[in-house]
Amino acid sequence: MQELIFATKNAGKVREFREFLAPLGIQVRDLTELEDLPEIVENGQTFEENALIKAQTIAEFLNQPVVAEDSGLVIDALNGEPGVHSARYAADHDDAANNAKVLERLTGFAPEKRTANFQTVIVALKPDGNKLVAKGSVHGQILDHLQGDNGFGYDPLFFYPPYNKTMAEMTAAEKNEISHRGQALKQFMRDFNAWWEA
Repeated sequence: MQELIFATKNAGKVREFREFLAPLGIQVRDLTELEDLPEIVENGQTFEENALIKAQTIAEFLNQPVVAEDSGLVIDALNGEPGVHSARYAADHDDAANNAKVLERLTGFAPEKRTANFQTVIVALKPDGNKLVAKGSVHGQILDHLQGDNGFGYDPLFFYPPYNKTMAEMTAAEKNEISHRGQALKQFMRDFNAWWEA
């Protein structure tokens, strides 16, 4: 079976990727399954720069194809925060602390001023530099309280008006249909074979 390394330790993201790539007979392995990896310094100013840094660091080290993803929440009233710092906004990968900080920063903002979007950029990279980039975004509003038990990250705060529910209240199928990562994955899958076989 062919193998693609996903430069992440996020189990939720890995699960979504595996669902998309399993029908192609491609095994996705993540960084929790590998040892002695170099440190990834995510110092990019954009989601695409950070995704490329992750992919490049691991592809060069392992000398095999790597896919990486960077995504985050962009809140209009907070001038784009948390943005590229979404996973580390209040504390490193601490969903509860990050959500609490967003709620605190948005205290007093009317619902119509709490507009936001989730953005994802996927970068797949081969050791020879052959690159595939896919992007997705979804627009919604930030609630003033957590709602729903599914999903991860900021999903319980992110309300999607067309479904009248938060990302954390959606089924996996519903979320994949409209989510930023779902959109980016669809674009990624459209272009994947050409990149994989080049």
